[in-house]
Amino acid sequence: MVEVKVYSTKNCPYCRMTKAFLEKHGIKYVDIDVGADKEAAQEMIDISGQFGVPVTIWGDEMIVGFDSEKLNELVGIGATREESDVVIIGAGPAGLTAATYCTRKSLSTVIISEDIGGQALWSWSIDNYMGYRMITGEELMQKFEEQIKALPIHLELDRITSVKKSDSRFAMETVTGKTLVAKSLIIASGKHPVTLGIRDEDTYIGHGVSVCSTCDGPLYKGKKVGVVGGGNSAFQTAIEMSGIAQWVYLIVRRTVKADEAYRKKVENIKNITTFVNTEVTAYHGKPLLNAITIMDRETAKETKIDVDGLFLDIGLTPNTGFLGDLVRKNELGEIIIDLNCHTSVEGIFAAGDVTNINGKQIIIAAGEGAKAALEAYNYLMKT
Repeated sequence: MVEVKVYSTKNCPYCRMTKAFLEKHGIKYVDIDVGADKEAAQEMIDISGQFGVPVTIWGDEMIVGFDSEKLNELVGIGATREESDVVIIGAGPAGLTAATYCTRKSLSTVIISEDIGGQALWSWSIDNYMGYRMITGEELMQKFEEQIKALPIHLELDRITSVKKSDSRFAMETVTGKTLVAKSLIIASGKHPVTLGIRDEDTYIGHGVSVCSTCDGPLYKGKKVGVVGGGNSAFQTAIEMSGIAQWVYLIVRRTVKADEAYRKKVENIKNITTFVNTEVTAYHGKPLLNAITIMDRETAKETKIDVDGLFLDIGLTPNTGFLGDLVRKNELGEIIIDLNCHTSVEGIFAAGDVTNINGKQIIIAAGEGAKAALEAYNYLMKT
């Protein structure tokens, strides 16, 4: 039997999804926590050249990140065609809540997602979700997942590449070659992180530049890191990394938008240096990042700073590329919905951060998911 190793960290959602995939298909593997074992972390870097998790070694194959296409190929899953009452794209708070309500209405339900938890998994702490004084994003999503597992819901770890409407059905293609057909569709695909667009940035992702501090933060214990962003998420990342890293440089590109509570915390932490109205203009080091150049936007003065890692918390873009022009979207690429989660196409509903609703909160996304499911049920009862 081929030996399989997964280099992971404790709180990495993509590591958890990789291991869940292997377990689902009965693949035995060795789990190596590189957040707790420095020697193992160095071993992973030497083998893969990566400074991000997960890294999976499957015999002679190396898989970086949660790559559903490659994993399905190695397991030997071929193309299939399935039909259901509703397909839900996305398994964050909106998608999982929608799935729960769909099954309560006895609808045959399929969830398609590359992960379980979505953006909520990136939250170090949540203190505004009713029922919990404080809970991490991972812990909250684990509770969502536990409830889903007890229901007759078919979950596919995959990614939708296209959606087409034919008469009263919707046909979807996935990256692994599957075709799914549904009578209705709920889009809860969330958003993905924005990057800086700096020259050669793609070569540094996973080599010192990260968009997931929850995943990769433990790898920078005792090192110097930068955090880019001026909102609550960036400030929260800086606060958490100050307890892991030797020093944290918080780089705010324009003005600080974080809440006062986060600002005060950052001001009182001695190993955080904050730069305001400053932007990163260059990455340095090969193959791993070892420094960045920052520029004061007022004076144009540039300064080179030694860092081992850089976390980007500068915004999110809707995951709607697979839809093409099928539904109406706003100038931000968000799906336009009415008060009851209806899109511009009959039979397609949307919920959560992928839509044009103002509130981008976990609790709001969950409520919108419930609304979308009930509307999908009403639609199916009329057709």
